[in-house]
Amino acid sequence: MAGRDILSAPTASSASPIVSPPAPWLAIVGLGEDGIDGLNAAARRLIERAGLVVGGQRHLALAGALVKGETLVWPSPIHDAFPAIFARRSTPVCVLASGDPFCYGIGSVLAQHVPAAEWEVVAQPSAFSLAAARLGWALQDVATISLHGRPLARIRSLLQPGARILALAWDGTTPGKLAAMLAEHGFGASRITTLECLGGPRERVRASTAGDYDGGDCDPLVTIALEVVALPGARVLPLASGLDDDLFAHDGQITKREIRALALSALAPRQGELLWDVGAGSGSVGIEWMLRHPSLKAVAIEARAKRAARIRANAESLGVPDLHVVEGPAPEALTGLPPPAAIFIGGGASRPGVIEACWDALAEGGRLVVHAVTLETEAVITAARTRHGGDLTRCSLERAEPIGRFHSWRAAMPVVQWRAVKGARP
Repeated sequence: MAGRDILSAPTASSASPIVSPPAPWLAIVGLGEDGIDGLNAAARRLIERAGLVVGGQRHLALAGALVKGETLVWPSPIHDAFPAIFARRSTPVCVLASGDPFCYGIGSVLAQHVPAAEWEVVAQPSAFSLAAARLGWALQDVATISLHGRPLARIRSLLQPGARILALAWDGTTPGKLAAMLAEHGFGASRITTLECLGGPRERVRASTAGDYDGGDCDPLVTIALEVVALPGARVLPLASGLDDDLFAHDGQITKREIRALALSALAPRQGELLWDVGAGSGSVGIEWMLRHPSLKAVAIEARAKRAARIRANAESLGVPDLHVVEGPAPEALTGLPPPAAIFIGGGASRPGVIEACWDALAEGGRLVVHAVTLETEAVITAARTRHGGDLTRCSLERAEPIGRFHSWRAAMPVVQWRAVKGARP
């Protein structure tokens, strides 16, 4: 972790004497909107004894009566304050936070740089806990998300009928923007509750439907509670792989729903992994990869500018605005990209060097899935299978379509799928 070698004590060898861990010097204290009235004796002591107290303007004002040392207001970016904090390592330092410092707070950031033996925490209830208590919601049954400093579109995949969601707002305009999004996608009957300045004298709770929302003078310090109602025709994103093709804007270059579900199954996403979606077309495979879990990331590589722009729009509309789009042909566009855990090639596999460049980019255990619809590409992946092993599967799909007053089966072009795991025996 960044900075850990500087801040951590050396590891003792078996021949070295046992060194006691350093006493905690860094205190992380959570504050509620009730300020010091809500602090216990331990938290008060940690603030009073600190030679340096760090926090936002609001936090420093709330704790002002207890502060005896120097103060430091968080700069932007907050990492710029770290040298001043770490320079005081041998003396007491107190960092003030909102509520629970480890719930979308500064605590987890500091923990990346300071060993656990060197800090202690006194937390207050998080905004989520306070909101659940006000509404009588069981917190374990509620989806939680932060929209502070994050794209609003991230909430899209959570909009399931009957879902309860708690969201931290970016500012006072967030509830109105969220209400407009809900109405646009067919969730206008959803109940939206704004809980402002929870736990303090300025607390205010208001509720309406998303379609009737008028936030007016909503305070920037607001938590949003949603009870999702999907009207007929609402654009609900299913939890399974294989979203309806009509959810994606495309020019015909799209991995069809049933074939896409097979591709996602073969790619086998696991927590925290990165996918390269090569020849991405509409971006459907990379988008569905990211929708499977919030920790998953994807890079869509697309040679055509119009399609690359369409991928970005699809990613925003379907709730994964962090999808990274690289415009350019493979294999040239692959240079310098972060190493993937899995790669899907939906287009351009017959281009010289594409398959080998992708194979070389994978670490041991990485998965490569390639789809072919032409005989030429089929020949390429058959030869690649000889070199690298893996499985070939031929997928045929037929749909019932009208013929006059009757119906008959119309076959789509068959797709040959090659799946290989690097390091597996050919």
